[in-house]
Amino acid sequence: MTPIPHRPIGRTALSVPELGFGAASLGNLYAPVADADARAAVDAALAAGLRYVDTAPHYGRGLSERRVGDALRLQPDTVVSTKVGRLMDPDASITDDRERDGFRSPMPFRMRYDYTHDGILRSHEHSLQRLGVAKIDLLYVHDIGRYTHGEAADGYWQQLTSGGGLKALERLRDDGTITGFGIGVNEIQVCLDVMAEARLDAILLAGRYTLLEQDALDALFPACAAAGTSIVIGGPYNSGILATGTRRGGTIHYDYGPAPDHVLARVRGIEAIADRHAVALPAAALAFVLAHPLVASVIPGIGSAARVAQTVDLYHAAIPLAFWEDLRAEGLLRGDAPVPELAA
Repeated sequence: MTPIPHRPIGRTALSVPELGFGAASLGNLYAPVADADARAAVDAALAAGLRYVDTAPHYGRGLSERRVGDALRLQPDTVVSTKVGRLMDPDASITDDRERDGFRSPMPFRMRYDYTHDGILRSHEHSLQRLGVAKIDLLYVHDIGRYTHGEAADGYWQQLTSGGGLKALERLRDDGTITGFGIGVNEIQVCLDVMAEARLDAILLAGRYTLLEQDALDALFPACAAAGTSIVIGGPYNSGILATGTRRGGTIHYDYGPAPDHVLARVRGIEAIADRHAVALPAAALAFVLAHPLVASVIPGIGSAARVAQTVDLYHAAIPLAFWEDLRAEGLLRGDAPVPELAA
Protein backbone atom coordinates (compact mmCIF):
# COMPACT_ATOMS: atom_id res chain seq x y z
CA MET A 1 0.00 0.00 0.00
CA THR A 2 1.33 3.44 -0.95
CA PRO A 3 2.02 5.47 2.21
CA ILE A 4 -0.16 8.51 2.80
CA PRO A 5 1.97 11.67 2.85
CA HIS A 6 1.95 13.88 5.93
CA ARG A 7 1.54 17.65 6.03
CA PRO A 8 2.35 20.09 8.86
CA ILE A 9 -0.23 21.73 11.11
CA GLY A 10 0.48 25.45 11.18
CA ARG A 11 3.67 26.32 12.98
CA THR A 12 3.38 23.42 15.43
CA ALA A 13 5.56 20.33 15.51
CA LEU A 14 2.56 18.25 14.44
CA SER A 15 2.13 16.66 11.07
CA VAL A 16 -0.92 14.72 9.96
CA PRO A 17 -1.69 12.35 7.08
CA GLU A 18 -3.43 14.22 4.30
CA LEU A 19 -6.29 11.71 4.56
CA GLY A 20 -7.71 11.41 8.07
CA PHE A 21 -10.69 9.88 9.85
CA GLY A 22 -13.79 11.86 10.83
CA ALA A 23 -15.41 10.03 13.73
CA ALA A 24 -18.91 11.55 13.86
CA SER A 25 -20.40 8.26 12.65
CA LEU A 26 -18.93 6.51 15.68
CA GLY A 27 -21.32 8.58 17.79
CA ASN A 28 -24.21 6.82 15.99
CA LEU A 29 -24.90 9.68 13.59
CA TYR A 30 -28.48 9.09 12.32
CA ALA A 31 -28.13 5.31 12.80
CA PRO A 32 -26.67 2.93 15.42
CA VAL A 33 -23.18 1.51 14.84
CA ALA A 34 -22.27 -1.61 16.81
CA ASP A 35 -19.27 -1.37 19.13
CA ALA A 36 -17.44 -4.08 17.16
CA ASP A 37 -18.05 -2.28 13.87
CA ALA A 38 -16.83 1.03 15.31
CA ARG A 39 -13.66 -0.62 16.57
CA ALA A 40 -13.11 -2.37 13.24
CA ALA A 41 -13.44 0.95 11.41
CA VAL A 42 -10.75 2.65 13.51
CA ASP A 43 -8.47 -0.40 13.34
CA ALA A 44 -8.79 -0.46 9.54
CA ALA A 45 -8.11 3.26 9.35
CA LEU A 46 -4.92 2.97 11.39
CA ALA A 47 -3.73 0.04 9.30
CA ALA A 48 -4.35 2.07 6.13
CA GLY A 49 -2.35 5.02 7.41
CA LEU A 50 -5.23 7.31 8.44
CA ARG A 51 -3.50 8.14 11.68
CA TYR A 52 -5.28 11.41 12.31
CA VAL A 53 -8.65 10.98 14.02
CA ASP A 54 -11.05 13.81 14.77
CA THR A 55 -13.90 13.44 17.25
CA ALA A 56 -16.01 15.65 19.52
CA PRO A 57 -18.11 15.48 22.70
CA HIS A 58 -21.14 16.34 20.54
CA TYR A 59 -20.80 13.13 18.52
CA GLY A 60 -23.20 10.89 20.38
CA ARG A 61 -22.87 12.89 23.62
CA GLY A 62 -19.49 11.36 24.35
CA LEU A 63 -19.94 8.01 22.60
CA SER A 64 -17.57 8.77 19.72
CA GLU A 65 -14.83 9.92 22.10
CA ARG A 66 -15.15 6.74 24.16
CA ARG A 67 -14.92 4.53 21.11
CA VAL A 68 -12.03 6.49 19.59
CA GLY A 69 -10.07 6.38 22.83
CA ASP A 70 -10.54 2.64 23.26
CA ALA A 71 -9.23 2.05 19.75
CA LEU A 72 -6.33 4.53 19.83
CA ARG A 73 -5.00 4.06 23.33
CA LEU A 74 -1.32 3.02 23.25
CA GLN A 75 -1.22 3.52 19.47
CA PRO A 76 1.95 5.43 18.60
CA ASP A 77 2.16 8.16 15.97
CA THR A 78 -1.55 8.92 16.00
CA VAL A 79 -2.83 12.50 16.14
CA VAL A 80 -6.12 13.06 17.94
CA SER A 81 -8.28 16.16 17.83
CA THR A 82 -11.49 16.84 19.68
CA LYS A 83 -13.58 19.89 20.38
CA VAL A 84 -14.67 22.29 23.10
CA GLY A 85 -17.74 24.47 23.51
CA ARG A 86 -20.28 21.83 24.54
CA LEU A 87 -20.47 20.27 28.00
CA MET A 88 -22.34 17.03 28.69
CA ASP A 89 -24.48 17.14 31.85
CA PRO A 90 -25.82 13.86 33.31
CA ASP A 91 -29.47 13.28 32.47
CA ALA A 92 -31.14 10.25 34.08
CA SER A 93 -34.23 10.71 31.91
CA ILE A 94 -32.34 9.38 28.87
CA THR A 95 -32.93 5.63 28.88
CA ASP A 96 -32.97 4.74 25.17
CA ASP A 97 -31.17 5.50 21.93
CA ARG A 98 -33.81 7.51 20.12
CA GLU A 99 -32.36 10.24 17.91
CA ARG A 100 -31.29 13.36 19.78
CA ASP A 101 -29.38 16.15 18.04
CA GLY A 102 -28.91 13.82 15.08
CA PHE A 103 -27.35 10.93 17.06
CA ARG A 104 -28.84 7.57 18.04
CA SER A 105 -26.79 7.35 21.21
CA PRO A 106 -27.84 5.87 24.58
CA MET A 107 -25.32 8.02 26.47
CA PRO A 108 -27.31 9.61 29.36
CA PHE A 109 -26.15 13.20 28.98
CA ARG A 110 -27.68 16.50 27.95
CA MET A 111 -25.68 18.97 25.88
CA ARG A 112 -25.01 22.52 27.13
CA TYR A 113 -23.02 25.19 25.26
CA ASP A 114 -20.23 26.80 27.26
CA TYR A 115 -17.39 28.76 25.64
CA THR A 116 -16.15 30.44 28.82
CA HIS A 117 -12.66 30.09 30.31
CA ASP A 118 -13.78 27.51 32.86
CA GLY A 119 -16.08 25.79 30.39
CA ILE A 120 -13.23 25.27 27.92
CA LEU A 121 -10.97 23.83 30.63
CA ARG A 122 -13.73 21.58 31.92
CA SER A 123 -14.54 20.33 28.42
CA HIS A 124 -10.87 19.49 27.84
CA GLU A 125 -10.66 17.59 31.13
CA HIS A 126 -13.85 15.65 30.40
CA SER A 127 -12.55 14.69 26.95
CA LEU A 128 -9.31 13.38 28.45
CA GLN A 129 -11.38 11.13 30.69
CA ARG A 130 -13.72 9.90 27.93
CA LEU A 131 -10.83 9.26 25.56
CA GLY A 132 -8.70 7.75 28.30
CA VAL A 133 -5.56 9.47 27.08
CA ALA A 134 -2.99 11.70 28.75
CA LYS A 135 -2.86 14.29 25.97
CA ILE A 136 -5.07 15.63 23.19
CA ASP A 137 -3.07 17.05 20.29
CA LEU A 138 -5.53 19.58 18.86
CA LEU A 139 -8.60 21.29 20.30
CA TYR A 140 -11.14 22.98 18.06
CA VAL A 141 -13.75 25.44 19.32
CA HIS A 142 -16.87 23.74 18.01
CA ASP A 143 -19.64 25.55 16.13
CA ILE A 144 -19.04 29.08 17.36
CA GLY A 145 -20.91 31.53 15.11
CA ARG A 146 -24.31 32.31 13.62
CA TYR A 147 -24.57 29.19 11.48
CA THR A 148 -25.21 27.20 14.67
CA HIS A 149 -26.38 29.78 17.20
CA GLY A 150 -28.39 32.30 15.23
CA GLU A 151 -29.54 35.18 17.44
CA ALA A 152 -27.70 33.69 20.44
CA ALA A 153 -24.33 33.95 18.67
CA ASP A 154 -23.34 37.27 20.24
CA GLY A 155 -23.66 35.89 23.76
CA TYR A 156 -21.48 32.88 23.00
CA TRP A 157 -18.98 35.15 21.25
CA GLN A 158 -18.66 37.13 24.46
CA GLN A 159 -18.01 33.90 26.38
CA LEU A 160 -15.21 32.99 23.99
CA THR A 161 -13.59 36.44 23.97
CA SER A 162 -14.21 38.59 27.04
CA GLY A 163 -15.30 35.47 28.96
CA GLY A 164 -11.82 34.02 28.60
CA GLY A 165 -12.43 31.00 26.37
CA LEU A 166 -9.61 31.87 24.01
CA LYS A 167 -7.34 32.68 26.95
CA ALA A 168 -7.94 29.18 28.30
CA LEU A 169 -6.89 27.66 24.97
CA GLU A 170 -3.79 29.84 24.81
CA ARG A 171 -2.88 28.72 28.32
CA LEU A 172 -3.28 25.05 27.39
CA ARG A 173 -1.08 25.52 24.32
CA ASP A 174 1.53 27.65 26.08
CA ASP A 175 2.07 25.10 28.86
CA GLY A 176 2.22 22.17 26.41
CA THR A 177 -0.99 20.53 27.60
CA ILE A 178 -2.16 20.59 23.97
CA THR A 179 -0.02 21.10 20.89
CA GLY A 180 -2.35 23.46 19.09
CA PHE A 181 -5.86 24.83 18.81
CA GLY A 182 -8.27 26.30 16.32
CA ILE A 183 -11.96 26.32 15.51
CA GLY A 184 -14.23 23.79 13.84
CA VAL A 185 -17.11 25.44 11.99
CA ASN A 186 -19.33 25.43 8.90
CA GLU A 187 -18.98 29.14 8.07
CA ILE A 188 -16.29 31.52 6.89
CA GLN A 189 -16.87 34.87 8.59
CA VAL A 190 -16.49 33.58 12.13
CA CYS A 191 -13.09 32.14 11.18
CA LEU A 192 -11.90 35.62 10.26
CA ASP A 193 -13.44 37.02 13.45
CA VAL A 194 -11.63 34.54 15.68
CA MET A 195 -8.36 35.02 13.80
CA ALA A 196 -8.53 38.70 14.74
CA GLU A 197 -8.60 37.65 18.42
CA ALA A 198 -6.08 34.78 18.61
CA ARG A 199 -3.38 32.93 16.71
CA LEU A 200 -4.93 29.76 15.38
CA ASP A 201 -2.90 26.70 14.41
CA ALA A 202 -5.66 25.17 12.30
CA ILE A 203 -9.22 25.69 11.18
CA LEU A 204 -11.45 22.69 10.63
CA LEU A 205 -13.68 24.02 7.87
CA ALA A 206 -16.67 21.81 7.08
CA GLY A 207 -18.43 22.14 3.75
CA ARG A 208 -17.15 25.59 2.80
CA TYR A 209 -14.22 24.61 0.60
CA THR A 210 -15.28 21.81 -1.70
CA LEU A 211 -15.72 20.93 -5.33
CA LEU A 212 -18.99 22.87 -5.04
CA GLU A 213 -17.90 25.89 -3.00
CA GLN A 214 -14.73 27.95 -3.15
CA ASP A 215 -15.66 31.26 -1.48
CA ALA A 216 -12.98 30.57 1.15
CA LEU A 217 -10.43 31.60 -1.49
CA ASP A 218 -11.53 35.24 -1.30
CA ALA A 219 -10.57 36.29 2.24
CA LEU A 220 -10.13 33.29 4.52
CA PHE A 221 -7.35 31.41 2.76
CA PRO A 222 -5.20 34.52 2.22
CA ALA A 223 -5.62 35.36 5.92
CA CYS A 224 -4.60 31.82 6.87
CA ALA A 225 -1.55 31.96 4.61
CA ALA A 226 -0.44 35.20 6.27
CA ALA A 227 -1.02 33.85 9.78
CA GLY A 228 0.50 30.39 9.27
CA THR A 229 -2.84 28.70 9.96
CA SER A 230 -3.54 25.33 8.35
CA ILE A 231 -6.90 24.19 7.00
CA VAL A 232 -8.40 20.79 7.78
CA ILE A 233 -11.32 20.00 5.50
CA GLY A 234 -14.40 18.40 6.99
CA GLY A 235 -17.51 17.63 5.00
CA PRO A 236 -15.69 17.22 1.66
CA TYR A 237 -18.86 15.76 0.15
CA ASN A 238 -21.08 18.68 1.24
CA SER A 239 -23.14 16.42 3.52
CA GLY A 240 -23.50 13.71 0.90
CA ILE A 241 -24.24 15.09 -2.55
CA LEU A 242 -20.62 14.81 -3.74
CA ALA A 243 -20.50 11.22 -2.51
CA THR A 244 -23.83 9.98 -3.85
CA GLY A 245 -24.35 12.25 -6.83
CA THR A 246 -27.83 13.18 -8.00
CA ARG A 247 -28.97 9.99 -9.70
CA ARG A 248 -29.89 7.78 -6.80
CA GLY A 249 -33.42 7.64 -5.41
CA GLY A 250 -34.57 9.37 -2.27
CA THR A 251 -33.45 12.64 -0.73
CA ILE A 252 -30.13 14.05 -1.94
CA HIS A 253 -28.43 15.86 0.94
CA TYR A 254 -26.49 19.10 0.84
CA ASP A 255 -25.40 21.11 3.89
CA TYR A 256 -27.37 18.86 6.29
CA GLY A 257 -30.66 19.18 4.40
CA PRO A 258 -32.31 18.40 1.06
CA ALA A 259 -30.29 19.81 -1.84
CA PRO A 260 -31.86 22.88 -3.49
CA ASP A 261 -32.44 22.95 -7.23
CA HIS A 262 -29.49 25.21 -8.05
CA VAL A 263 -27.10 22.86 -6.23
CA LEU A 264 -28.58 19.82 -7.96
CA ALA A 265 -28.10 21.52 -11.32
CA ARG A 266 -24.47 22.35 -10.58
CA VAL A 267 -23.69 18.81 -9.45
CA ARG A 268 -25.36 17.39 -12.55
CA GLY A 269 -22.97 19.50 -14.62
CA ILE A 270 -19.99 18.16 -12.68
CA GLU A 271 -21.32 14.60 -13.03
CA ALA A 272 -21.58 14.94 -16.80
CA ILE A 273 -17.91 15.95 -17.03
CA ALA A 274 -16.93 13.20 -14.58
CA ASP A 275 -18.70 10.65 -16.81
CA ARG A 276 -16.82 11.98 -19.83
CA HIS A 277 -13.49 11.32 -18.11
CA ALA A 278 -14.48 8.17 -16.17
CA VAL A 279 -13.91 9.96 -12.85
CA ALA A 280 -15.72 9.01 -9.64
CA LEU A 281 -17.36 12.09 -8.16
CA PRO A 282 -16.21 11.47 -4.55
CA ALA A 283 -12.65 10.83 -5.75
CA ALA A 284 -12.67 14.23 -7.41
CA ALA A 285 -14.05 15.79 -4.23
CA LEU A 286 -11.15 14.45 -2.16
CA ALA A 287 -8.48 15.26 -4.73
CA PHE A 288 -9.72 18.81 -5.23
CA VAL A 289 -9.45 19.96 -1.62
CA LEU A 290 -6.02 18.36 -1.18
CA ALA A 291 -4.68 20.33 -4.12
CA HIS A 292 -4.64 23.51 -2.07
CA PRO A 293 -1.29 24.00 -0.28
CA LEU A 294 -2.99 25.35 2.87
CA VAL A 295 -4.95 22.14 3.37
CA ALA A 296 -3.22 19.81 5.83
CA SER A 297 -5.78 17.01 5.77
CA VAL A 298 -9.25 16.01 4.64
CA ILE A 299 -11.30 14.02 7.14
CA PRO A 300 -14.40 12.45 5.58
CA GLY A 301 -16.81 10.81 7.98
CA ILE A 302 -16.20 7.07 8.12
CA GLY A 303 -18.29 4.53 10.01
CA SER A 304 -17.11 1.09 8.93
CA ALA A 305 -14.04 -0.86 7.84
CA ALA A 306 -15.57 -1.24 4.37
CA ARG A 307 -15.92 2.52 4.10
CA VAL A 308 -12.27 2.92 5.08
CA ALA A 309 -11.21 0.70 2.17
CA GLN A 310 -13.54 2.54 -0.22
CA THR A 311 -12.24 5.95 0.90
CA VAL A 312 -8.61 4.91 0.48
CA ASP A 313 -9.38 3.68 -3.05
CA LEU A 314 -11.05 7.01 -3.86
CA TYR A 315 -8.05 8.89 -2.45
CA HIS A 316 -5.63 6.97 -4.67
CA ALA A 317 -7.74 7.29 -7.86
CA ALA A 318 -6.01 8.93 -10.83
CA ILE A 319 -7.83 11.97 -12.23
CA PRO A 320 -6.82 13.41 -15.61
CA LEU A 321 -5.94 17.09 -15.91
CA ALA A 322 -8.52 17.40 -18.68
CA PHE A 323 -11.28 16.80 -16.12
CA TRP A 324 -10.31 19.93 -14.19
CA GLU A 325 -9.82 21.91 -17.38
CA ASP A 326 -13.33 21.04 -18.53
CA LEU A 327 -14.81 22.04 -15.16
CA ARG A 328 -13.16 25.44 -15.49
CA ALA A 329 -14.16 25.86 -19.12
CA GLU A 330 -17.82 25.25 -18.25
CA GLY A 331 -17.79 27.60 -15.25
CA LEU A 332 -18.11 24.81 -12.69
CA LEU A 333 -14.80 25.52 -10.93
CA ARG A 334 -13.12 28.80 -10.09
CA GLY A 335 -10.11 29.61 -12.20
CA ASP A 336 -8.01 30.52 -9.14
CA ALA A 337 -8.69 27.24 -7.32
CA PRO A 338 -5.65 24.92 -7.42
CA VAL A 339 -6.19 21.49 -8.93
CA PRO A 340 -3.97 18.46 -8.32
CA GLU A 341 -1.63 18.63 -11.31
CA LEU A 342 -1.25 22.40 -11.01
CA ALA A 343 -1.00 22.73 -7.22
CA ALA A 344 1.82 24.79 -5.79
